Amino acid sequence: MAKQLSEMSLQELWHLFPIFLTQHNDEWDTWYEDEAALLSSVLPLIEVVRISHIGSTAIKSIMAKPIVDILVEVCCECDMHEIGTLLCSSGYRCMCEEENRISFNKGYTENGFSQKVFHIHLRFAGDNDELYFRDYMNESQLPAKQYETLKLSLAKKFKHNRDAYTLGKTDFIREQTEKAKIKYGRRY
Repeated sequence: MAKQLSEMSLQELWHLFPIFLTQHNDEWDTWYEDEAALLSSVLPLIEVVRISHIGSTAIKSIMAKPIVDILVEVCCECDMHEIGTLLCSSGYRCMCEEENRISFNKGYTENGFSQKVFHIHLRFAGDNDELYFRDYMNESQLPAKQYETLKLSLAKKFKHNRDAYTLGKTDFIREQTEKAKIKYGRRY
């Protein structure tokens, strides 16, 4: 019998779930829409400020890991842990928890990725830099291609090290997000 995901070491998980990029797939928008509808049906809408498609699958012109990232912004007064409990009872698994942020996933199995994989980023309203980055990448072809090139290089180098892959993108994302915030002002 295979080990449960909760019994696996980080190294085992990274080997089971390697970093790989695929061409943009228009179906990712449909995956997002379907999952956003599910989230809207299980979360208390009075506490949800916005549900948004973020991450590379929301950037139309670049390759991406086939994992749909969804940002769920909730009211600052709500109990984020209660929202997390609802997500867990709806098939999500808590990945990590930081102050004012909780991340969940769905689509990871003991045999590898499911056909559809999701990351949910639960945040308080206004903690949404990813929206600025997404918009800037969709509207600015050169930085989007630079981002894709960086991701391809990192994926090759860190196929089995998700932390190093993510860290390698951090400075670029931060720089482009700052440019986006200057360009878009208080869009969100």
